[in-house]
Amino acid sequence: MGKRESGFTLIEIAIVLVIIGLLLGGVLKGQELITGARVRNLIQQQDGVKAAYFGFLDRYRALPGDYASAASTIAGSSNVAGDANGQIEAENAASPKVSEGVLAWEHLSKAGFINGSYTYDAAGPTDASNPKNPYAGYMQIVFDGVYGTGTAAAQLTGKRHNLKTGPQIPVEIVAELDRKVDDGAPYTGSFQFSTYDGKTGTSPTPGNCIDTTATPNAWNIKGANANCGGTSLY
Repeated sequence: MGKRESGFTLIEIAIVLVIIGLLLGGVLKGQELITGARVRNLIQQQDGVKAAYFGFLDRYRALPGDYASAASTIAGSSNVAGDANGQIEAENAASPKVSEGVLAWEHLSKAGFINGSYTYDAAGPTDASNPKNPYAGYMQIVFDGVYGTGTAAAQLTGKRHNLKTGPQIPVEIVAELDRKVDDGAPYTGSFQFSTYDGKTGTSPTPGNCIDTTATPNAWNIKGANANCGGTSLY
């Protein structure tokens, strides 16, 4: 009698393929859930600061960081004061010059509008003076034009108050955040790309984060760059 050959039947092969498909589907679904959670975290962070910003403005009739009377009206505030010109400047014209974008976090936290306790640091941002995004990049609330195309003209003539996410955020996360809260385009709408480097990090590069060959320009998801960032315009 001939020797019986062993091997997989079609049914066994089909079962293995189904199991592999289920495993791959579970992995992809898990990655999708993780991405979704990270995007929601960033959105909540942006929304929370925005609510704090307008809440502070409503209570004190002044902008956080730009407020000149915080020391006498907000318990625990330092004697550092903004210049009350209606702009949260990266560095005002006072003497000594004050980074109102850093001072803003002290005002918001001491007034109870955001969690944590931050104290102004002239060398900031530091962990003691500034909150971070979930990827360890410092956030910034400021009056400037470092958003969108980031051209010199935009920075000079298109200045607005805005809240920067900070750098070191994967492009797919920033892109999904943009789709959730705005138009999904990096150079238009109320949420746009920003080259802000968090002062201690590496500045996001437009060529890495933006697909300039697309019309209109789009987030460069295929590039999978891990150092991107954006900003919410007020």
